Amino acid sequence: MSYVKPAELVPTIIDAGANKVLLSTRDTLIRAAMGGAILAIAAAFAVTVNVTTGSPVLGAVLFPVGFILLYLLGYDLLTGMFVLGPLAWLDKRPGITGRAVLRNWGLVFVGNFLGAFAVAVMLAIVVTYGFDTPPDEVGQAIGHIGEGRTVGYAEHGASGMLTLFVRGMLCNWMVSMGVVGAMIAKDVPGKAIVMWMPVMLFFFMGFEHSIVNMFLFPSGLLLGGQFTIMDYLIWNEIPTVLGNLVGGLLLTGLPLYFTHGRPKARRDGATPETGTSSSSEAQATPEPTKELVGEPA
Repeated sequence: MSYVKPAELVPTIIDAGANKVLLSTRDTLIRAAMGGAILAIAAAFAVTVNVTTGSPVLGAVLFPVGFILLYLLGYDLLTGMFVLGPLAWLDKRPGITGRAVLRNWGLVFVGNFLGAFAVAVMLAIVVTYGFDTPPDEVGQAIGHIGEGRTVGYAEHGASGMLTLFVRGMLCNWMVSMGVVGAMIAKDVPGKAIVMWMPVMLFFFMGFEHSIVNMFLFPSGLLLGGQFTIMDYLIWNEIPTVLGNLVGGLLLTGLPLYFTHGRPKARRDGATPETGTSSSSEAQATPEPTKELVGEPA
């Protein structure tokens, strides 16, 4: 069967998290940089669709292509690691410490930013003919996105900050469901469908994704957006990262872990569904140092 039941899904999520936390610095940075770059291209594509067709729905429907591609290639996003790493730590996998999880988050953040920023620079060159002309219609739209989602929040003070944080939570609730949900399917079409649905939802509803914003806001600054780097950090990136962390872990990772993972039962040699002994299944659990096929972003 191509469908993996939730009780069987959670050990797979934990294995994937352990594998990624234990990756070398080089591999983590490369995978994160490529993940950020591909997602940035997808965001640029969605904005282009919105501007040229006047249909935000169509842009949201097509945006998930980038997320699906980077997942299938085994690249990483910080928003996914906000769920995978902590679950491996909670399950007490060998070598997975709090410090190791934080190290992974730091490396993935840096890699995602480098990839997204590289695409931001390249897109700015494309829409200005190498900074020789004013931004075209797409470039102007990106600049205005940066303004509305920084100084636009600042105008509302504490209420704006709360709204930004909650949008970050809701975003990674959807995105992390796509990350872990893709492991429910064993074939490429099934994985693509499960990832496409929640990612389309977050993009159309304007929720805040820290990696997408690593592209949109540097692009906006390069293209004449009327906001500053400090506006970007204080009134978007930092609260968005925190909201993404809380939303992904609280609304996706922990509910799955505590209701389907049953870590104590598995350690005692019981099956997740029935609680009966199954030593052969326990022995068949993959080692965390082995590479998983189709591991999540």
